[in-house]
Amino acid sequence: MKIAVVGAGAIGGYLGARLSLAGEEVTFIARNKNLAAIRANGFRLIQQDGSEVTAPHVRAEQRCLEAGPQDAVLLTVKAHQVRDLLPDLRSLFGPKTLVVTMINGVPWWYFHKLSGPFEGRSLQSLDPDGTVAAHIEPERLIGSVVYPASELVAPGVVRVIEGNRFSLGELDGSRSERIEVLAKAMMNAGFKSPISRDIRSEIWVKLWGNLSFNPISALTHATLQDICRFQPTRELAAQMMREAQAVGEKLSVEFKISLEQRIAGAEAVGAHKTSMLQDVENGRALELEALVGAVLELGHITATPTPTIAAIYAATRLLAKTLAAQHGRLVVQGD
Repeated sequence: MKIAVVGAGAIGGYLGARLSLAGEEVTFIARNKNLAAIRANGFRLIQQDGSEVTAPHVRAEQRCLEAGPQDAVLLTVKAHQVRDLLPDLRSLFGPKTLVVTMINGVPWWYFHKLSGPFEGRSLQSLDPDGTVAAHIEPERLIGSVVYPASELVAPGVVRVIEGNRFSLGELDGSRSERIEVLAKAMMNAGFKSPISRDIRSEIWVKLWGNLSFNPISALTHATLQDICRFQPTRELAAQMMREAQAVGEKLSVEFKISLEQRIAGAEAVGAHKTSMLQDVENGRALELEALVGAVLELGHITATPTPTIAAIYAATRLLAKTLAAQHGRLVVQGD
């Protein structure tokens, strides 16, 4: 397959390198030092066991137009960055190109092809004027849930922390020929890629933790382990998760694990900084709307109270506003 990876960061690099090593024709859409490093050296993976592999034959381009039409486009940027890619992203589209949204949080397409009273509704927190939906037809979309943890440790170099599972799902829950082909390519590259009949419920299980642990970590500068082992913040996360579960269940979401199991899973990751805390420390924009703001909007749509989520959202949004206004970053440093 011809596969474009849009976003050559921690997850995109992991995916693209493995797919290239498995024989797929991979093009990274990258910028600056990352672009130069990939062009010069290929993409290097430091695997979970410490061994290293390099994908030497990957292609890297700065603009989508330079890559041309693809069989599949893997969107591995953050949710708020998708709009900035338009309309250039359409240069990657041919008549049958798939767009796989490997993005944390609630996706802008959440209500597309979702049978029920909210079908076709848009989410103002994610796509207020419909620009994203207008440029990426819902017929192209494949949903995905990203389970691995990895980090970009240098331009063109990703270290895998743990995990190799990327669930895939058609928006209407069907098991199509095209998703079978994509899943096979992923599995040939060494990934676990189960095809979900209910990708939204899988999205919610991951979101369940992200909507609480990410903003709490951004505000407290604590790791997942710290949050889960300190009773006040463990209970704070649990209350946010209870509110979110009430919202999800009104949208017919099935939570297949318990709240305590989800917290235990986060605790087991250990002293890991969430992506939002890493963004605070590096002065990057926070992925707040997809992880938290959209849940508040879904709460409003379903008439479900979410007071704890709203309070943490307000505090984190002010933090993001302050950092952006001062072009700053916040890092807790020892003596």
